[in-house]
Amino acid sequence: MATILVIDDDDLVSQTLQRALKMYGYQVMLASSGTEGLQLARRHPPDLFILDIIMPGADGYQVCRQIRGDPLLKDLPVLFLTAKGKDEDKIEGFRAGADDYLSKPFNMEELQLRVQAILRRVQAGLSGPLEPDSILRIGNVELDCRTFKVNTPAGTALLTNVQFDLLYHLMSNADQVFTSQQLLQDVWDYPPETGSPELVRAHIKNLRDKIEPETTSPTYIRTIQGHGYTFSTAGAHED
Repeated sequence: MATILVIDDDDLVSQTLQRALKMYGYQVMLASSGTEGLQLARRHPPDLFILDIIMPGADGYQVCRQIRGDPLLKDLPVLFLTAKGKDEDKIEGFRAGADDYLSKPFNMEELQLRVQAILRRVQAGLSGPLEPDSILRIGNVELDCRTFKVNTPAGTALLTNVQFDLLYHLMSNADQVFTSQQLLQDVWDYPPETGSPELVRAHIKNLRDKIEPETTSPTYIRTIQGHGYTFSTAGAHED
């Protein structure tokens, strides 16, 4: 049974989430601040964080960065659940290291689907078919499936779990064009017509920031206007 840690200073929201998530079969821990949540997580590491942004003391962005910098917690998935719903808020959340982002007010069924998808994807990553020393190579791009590092002529970058899953999927299907909805299903494991294209756009941007020589004119991960995204073998073989 998966354990979810909800960090939110609104008791009504926390208790509502606790009741609903328990009905779906999850164990739920509650914390009302980032400090309390991090202390609890270090004693009892959860399978997933559900994290608010607007809180007294350290806000959710800061807490997420602390999670990503903590050797014990850094690989655990984070879902932001917050009233801050603007595009720039979501981008900031993904830059802080979040795996997903859902705005309040929210639909409980959609939250459950996202939680389910995140946990399923994490479990698949733990038991996936990749050999420990697997290297995926396309031209001058090498993706190390053991260390989650990607090597390009510009250097080496360490990827988050989601960034790795996204790049691995694109490289494994190089030159194939994927819409945002296809990527939400293939990478995030969301059911059809669920999830936000903004989630994909934000992670594509973050990934480009790490691997592209020029983010304004991508060499590897290219946008096909009106169609979606592709990993270009031509770009990977450019000198």
